[in-house]
Amino acid sequence: MKETIEVMAVKIRLKRMGRKKQPFYRIVVADSESPRDGRFLETVGTYNPLTSPHEVTLKEERVQYWVGEGAVPTDTVRNLIKQQGVKLG
Repeated sequence: MKETIEVMAVKIRLKRMGRKKQPFYRIVVADSESPRDGRFLETVGTYNPLTSPHEVTLKEERVQYWVGEGAVPTDTVRNLIKQQGVKLG
């Protein structure tokens, strides 16, 4: 009997934090099927759109590790990573 190996699709995406009208985001690595603010595997950075200019912090080596493991960043996160000058892949 063959065993099937379940492959988890992993995304790097934003998790909304903060109060109403004052968003603050964590950049997290999560299973693609979990809800936006639900379970996640690891926090790899933060994004604050309210400061001028907006503030982004990243754990570059962890982002590169997860991309190497097959995690796919969302469009918004990909743009934030590129603005920070981190090379993907």
